[in-house]
Amino acid sequence: MSTPLLELQAVSHVYPDGSKGLNDCTLTLQRGRRYALLGANGAGKTTVLQHLNGLLRPTSGTLRYDGLQFDYSRQGLTNLRTRVGLVFQNPDRQLFSALVEEDVSFGPLNLGLHDDEVRHRVATALDAVGLGGHARRAVHQLSFGQKKRVCIAGVLAMEPDVLLLDEPMAGLDAPMQTELTALLDRLAERGVTILLSTHDIDFALRWADDIHVMAAGRCIASGPAQQLAAQTEVLHAAGQRPPAALALHGELVALGVLPQGPAPRSVDALLDTLRALKQSGVITA
Repeated sequence: MSTPLLELQAVSHVYPDGSKGLNDCTLTLQRGRRYALLGANGAGKTTVLQHLNGLLRPTSGTLRYDGLQFDYSRQGLTNLRTRVGLVFQNPDRQLFSALVEEDVSFGPLNLGLHDDEVRHRVATALDAVGLGGHARRAVHQLSFGQKKRVCIAGVLAMEPDVLLLDEPMAGLDAPMQTELTALLDRLAERGVTILLSTHDIDFALRWADDIHVMAAGRCIASGPAQQLAAQTEVLHAAGQRPPAALALHGELVALGVLPQGPAPRSVDALLDTLRALKQSGVITA
């Protein structure tokens, strides 16, 4: 396997109040993959994301970027945050400018880019998140979902290699979740490595290439989404139930409705399989 693009090696983190955020946590991100970081509240998901972006520094252990140990110098942090963008769960923690275009341009301006390049990046990023006509809007007038998209645009304007998102679906209605998923798919197709934290095992199975499972500050399991989502004991240790698609597929196989074979990655895909079997005459009921 190639050298990981981003890696935590045996990282522990103790907060100033003495509480442990991470405990000997190891996980890797390969270039161009889609990852879901799964776990219950307090498992350490947010702490992992903040370490991968250099926002937090390990109490022990190491962060490696592109095979090299990260040094946490001022220039090192600037370079890392240019390449690794982090989107917070609450957009109000990330937005601080009066106008949308001002907020999105903040990062590129701090890179010392020419004004024409900054304007190009801002326009491209806002178009990517579906807010091309909102550049001059006041941030405080935006909906919660629009604020989240502005945050993502601000990160995209830096043209990162890695996009980290903390519970990006939280607070979004179903149509907004669909739009955000489509955006993430487009970014993945462009080669951006994506890691998002979530409580939703069904979404993780449906969307991710790979899943990292967190419990008590450690990554207790990692692997391809379909394989890991079938490991009931691992999911239980992380406070997760089995995905609905896998559970339903198992029941239909046991009843003889479906033959043995790989389970679909979503309930919608399972329903499509059932409809196809009915049309072909395999299922007559």
